[in-house]
Amino acid sequence: MSSAPLAPSDSPILTASDVARGIGRLFARNDIWCLSEVPLKNGRRADLMGIDAKGLIVIVEIKVARADLLGDAKWPDYLDYCDRFYWGLPPGLDRAPLESAAYRPETCGVIVADGYDAEILRPAALDPLAAARRKTQVEHLARTALRRHMALVDPLCTTLDSPA
Repeated sequence: MSSAPLAPSDSPILTASDVARGIGRLFARNDIWCLSEVPLKNGRRADLMGIDAKGLIVIVEIKVARADLLGDAKWPDYLDYCDRFYWGLPPGLDRAPLESAAYRPETCGVIVADGYDAEILRPAALDPLAAARRKTQVEHLARTALRRHMALVDPLCTTLDSPA
């Protein structure tokens, strides 16, 4: 058995769920509470969406494959629904494309995560939502969280309510 360090190609494959778990742990330590797979009014679905202690909305778009990162033209649609936007990536994924103007490095933060933890490599700039939009988003996120909680407590109860 070789004692050589693992090359990136020998590293375990991380899923979006692994990356989300690591980011969730980082956020929890920083008093940001989030949900996964949150539907937005524009028909998109945020991989992670959360609220920090100041009531600011954070969205994370997770990419675990280079082709998915390079082929995603829909990500700017998330910017109208958050105060801060991050890319969430596994450690081995090439981050170089995120430095190009097309990915708005002056606005978008970068988080690297595995299934255990995460680190913010580049903070996201604050681009404040209008107060009315933030209020709507906070209410939507709260109702989504409560619906999911109720489904855990009583799965039959949620069949009486349709998702908003």
